[in-house]
Amino acid sequence: MLDIALHTGTEHPDLLWILVPSLLTFISGLGLSAYSDRIRARFRPETEPTTE
Repeated sequence: MLDIALHTGTEHPDLLWILVPSLLTFISGLGLSAYSDRIRARFRPETEPTTE
């Protein structure tokens, strides 16, 4: 019973095929969120005139 609780799934035969795309997706999500303002400004130009 204890060995089931301690099982982490590292013996999974396709662990590499699960781990690598998950890590790449996470990193690309971090990159997109870091530059989201620049990306949003590129696709949606500012329509309101700025007044100071």
